[in-house]
Amino acid sequence: MKSLITLLTLGTLLAAPAMLQAKITRTVEKSFTVQPGGNLRVQTQGGDIKVLTGPGNDVKVTATEVIQADTEAKADELLKDLDLTIEQTADNVTAKAKYEKEHGGWHFGNWPPVSVSYTVVVPSRYNVDLNTSGGDISVASINGQARLRTSGGDLKLERVDGEVDGGTSGGNISLQEGTARVKLSTSGGDIQVDRAGGEADLSTSGGNIVINSVKERITASTSGGDIKASIEGALKGDCRLTTSGGTVKVTVDKTAAFDLKARTSGGDVDASGLTITIEKGGLRKSSLAGKVNGGGPQLYLGSSGGDIRIRTN
Repeated sequence: MKSLITLLTLGTLLAAPAMLQAKITRTVEKSFTVQPGGNLRVQTQGGDIKVLTGPGNDVKVTATEVIQADTEAKADELLKDLDLTIEQTADNVTAKAKYEKEHGGWHFGNWPPVSVSYTVVVPSRYNVDLNTSGGDISVASINGQARLRTSGGDLKLERVDGEVDGGTSGGNISLQEGTARVKLSTSGGDIQVDRAGGEADLSTSGGNIVINSVKERITASTSGGDIKASIEGALKGDCRLTTSGGTVKVTVDKTAAFDLKARTSGGDVDASGLTITIEKGGLRKSSLAGKVNGGGPQLYLGSSGGDIRIRTN
């Protein structure tokens, strides 16, 4: 017990500087009048990015600076090394925050000493290119292309009427609806898509993939989770869903015509309810290949560690 108390005390003392670090918050705001269809580019270290849509033709940028300082004078000193840019070029707006100078005595987890989060209101028809090295990114309904990158946070999107290209190294991804091509990838989380009207390319190294409705070609892969997908109507092209560590469950239209190829190393294939001409393997076996409703584009389903289930809606 004494050793445990000693370890807890030591841990508290080591963590104390981070827990007791005072913070001062300051805000910078700028507004620009633009024409719809322009581009917003945001880049920051250690902060979140939130994009909302407004009824007018203005872009309103709010930068929230969180400074690890216990006095206003210390905050002023730290802000001298913050490169904060918020500017307009034609109908495009750029907002960047980068801390240039490294000060001695700062712990790794506390760097940079100034983090900047952005909240931006844009016209409903606008394109966004958002990048943060340590925060979450959220985008409300927009009519435009969306490119999103974060090294340590989640991606959350509502409806996007344009191509979506989103990636995170350490978080989850959710999309309510994409009407064009969607490409989403994460190295450490789940992917949830409610509706995809265009092609969907989804990949994760450590989570589950759920897509409740997709109307075009879909490619989905995970190294450590399950895949669940519902394909609406006829297959528009070859589709591929694979996992190295879970199950694959797919729902298809009962009239859809396609070539099925399913294989698992750790379970069985169940395609009950399909009108299928079996060419290789069989039901409740480790593999099944054949033509469904006369055949068409290929639907490939693979798993190294679980079952494969195909159902009709």
